[in-house]
Amino acid sequence: MQTTDDEPHCPLCHGQDVSSFFEDKRRAYLRCDRCKLVFVPRRFWLSAEEERATYDLHENSPHDEGYRRFLSRLTAPLLESLEPNRKGLDFGCGPGPALSVILEEQGHQMDLYDPFYYNDPSVLSNTYDFITATEVVEHMHDPNREFSTLFRMLRHGGTLGLMTKLVIDQHAFRTWHYIHDMTHVCFYSRSTFEYLAQRFNADLHFVANDAILLRKK
Repeated sequence: MQTTDDEPHCPLCHGQDVSSFFEDKRRAYLRCDRCKLVFVPRRFWLSAEEERATYDLHENSPHDEGYRRFLSRLTAPLLESLEPNRKGLDFGCGPGPALSVILEEQGHQMDLYDPFYYNDPSVLSNTYDFITATEVVEHMHDPNREFSTLFRMLRHGGTLGLMTKLVIDQHAFRTWHYIHDMTHVCFYSRSTFEYLAQRFNADLHFVANDAILLRKK
């Protein structure tokens, strides 16, 4: 199936060679043949109010040891790569930023940004030694613009640390729990991150099954 009139191109690379990847009872999923992003067409997106209501249900406390262990898949390798007293941004931090607390405990300075809970656009004009986005990129409506913004804010030699579950193949996608969250509209594979690394001139490291470091050259 080719792209529909309301979804003429890939939201990440703007490629127009897009085809059907999967469809369930609730929505369709398209895949870009260029960057391999799997994405949900705009007509299936939640409203901003519905999206916010879903996020309000999240309980991610920095005092929750289980959540800390979950985040450690990213924080441990990220901290190993950082010099002391670096300046970072927790992008898409949510209502209860836990990652920033963990990194501040290790001596780093953190800014926060979230379009729903910490909507301070002024921080997007700053530059940072590192940026984190945990369980964020799957929610992006305009990943082309947002990844461009993230790499623009990242200093040379800086690191972008991401956590998101990865697409394996079409068979696994059909029964994947990750697609049941209606706020998830973009799904990335290793090939997608290889595209991003090449596009933004970054070294790519998969440090866990769902944790990725991109170091800006």
